[in-house]
Amino acid sequence: MAYLLLIGAILFEVSGTISLRLAIDNRRWYTAVAIGYLVSFSMLGLALAQGMPIGIAYGIWAAAGVALTAILSRFLFKDPLTWLMSLGIILIIGGVLLIEIGAPH
Repeated sequence: MAYLLLIGAILFEVSGTISLRLAIDNRRWYTAVAIGYLVSFSMLGLALAQGMPIGIAYGIWAAAGVALTAILSRFLFKDPLTWLMSLGIILIIGGVLLIEIGAPH
């Protein structure tokens, strides 16, 4: 259950960040920004309350948020996504896997 909450937290955080970009042109998107971040932090807190260690939860949450935001912004906003940035995303994924594998279960 904690991992489902963490996935939800990641998706809402990315939604809030994407909405922040949209709010540049239309201030109404700030509502979506606030809701996205509020729900994200609430779900992250619930994942921690389920017993997930904060180092694992925050590491996965932050890394996955960065990677997903970079990928989505490429398609939604035509932001650059160079081979070096792609390598960084691969390293992020590897780092998250190492954090997960290294955690005692």
